[in-house]
Amino acid sequence: MDFEVTWYQQSTKALLHFQSNPQQYNILLIDVSIPDMDGFTLAQEVIKVNEHVPFLFLTARNERADRLHGLKIGADDYITKPFDIDELVLRIRNILKRHQHAAPLEPGNRNFIERGDVKFYPEAFKLLIGPHKEIILTPREAELLGFLFQHENRILKREDILKQLWGDNDYFLGRSLDVFVSRLRKHTGKSAMVSIDNVYGVGFIFNVSAR
Repeated sequence: MDFEVTWYQQSTKALLHFQSNPQQYNILLIDVSIPDMDGFTLAQEVIKVNEHVPFLFLTARNERADRLHGLKIGADDYITKPFDIDELVLRIRNILKRHQHAAPLEPGNRNFIERGDVKFYPEAFKLLIGPHKEIILTPREAELLGFLFQHENRILKREDILKQLWGDNDYFLGRSLDVFVSRLRKHTGKSAMVSIDNVYGVGFIFNVSAR
């Protein structure tokens, strides 16, 4: 599979090792139910050390609350046991493509959307805000941000976003949308030009200020 793997069966040992080697790993696969510290707590500690390392959760539990909690922490993906090993490998490779193996943005690349201090590269899943470091988005975050840019300064209904982007309006997708909006809002909070606001009982509005 062309992966070099370091495996720990205890989260405290894994965390100690990661703290001493924070730049060594391209991706982390975290089991939610590991001894002495659950996977969610471990992920939160990992983010304190290196907030840019991608990770996905592996769990035997298929509860929606767990999946949402994992997304809120910042997971790139979430896979439930039992799973097909080829599917897991494919997900890992896709995450690696988006992160460590993504080509750096070239100064001459014009394939982006620009609003004031914000540049969004849809195909590269990358966001630049002012002088801050580039932000790598998940595919669904990038899809959502692209949709918001297409509907600037307009009130968007939650059900319209869900159906137009992902073809459904079920409970889990609706809660996931809240997570993705929250994560995008955290990023755009660094911008003086762009913001995402809630419209109570309706949906959201993507505010883009004039220059």
